[in-house]
Amino acid sequence: MVKSLEKLVEEFAYHTQAQTREIFGGDAKTGNKHAKKAIAAFMELRSRGDAGRDALAVLFTHPSMDVRTAAAAVLLRHRTAEAKAVLEEAAKGKGLIPFEASEALKRWEEGTWALDPAEDAAGQPEAPRPAPPSRRSRSRTERASTDGRKRNKRDKPGG
Repeated sequence: MVKSLEKLVEEFAYHTQAQTREIFGGDAKTGNKHAKKAIAAFMELRSRGDAGRDALAVLFTHPSMDVRTAAAAVLLRHRTAEAKAVLEEAAKGKGLIPFEASEALKRWEEGTWALDPAEDAAGQPEAPRPAPPSRRSRSRTERASTDGRKRNKRDKPGG
């Protein structure tokens, strides 16, 4: 059964609110289940192209700030000016939702935002880029030569 765009938008809003409610109530496990369902609804909307994204944009005026900001966060690339306005307004407050709004804006400004990447020439979503290796993923000798600390005999191979 194919769900309508409106039904998917309702699911996104419902599960976003339920996630917030559960997290504030101290039940992160149940909150995460709702988050997965909200993401699944967004992925289905996204699979329908710009029509799905446009359907989600109706949530920019939802009465609940968490729903407005969640929709704005995932639609930054598609509806940049509107989404930024929603996030900027939400970021003025205090608490978790304003913090999340400010973080989404920060990631957008620094160019690391990737919640809804542009499609490539073949119409497929861009493949995620691998994260650069962390300092701990490098060998001790590699770290020693690049991390600015003084080397000692234990850093030498076989030492």
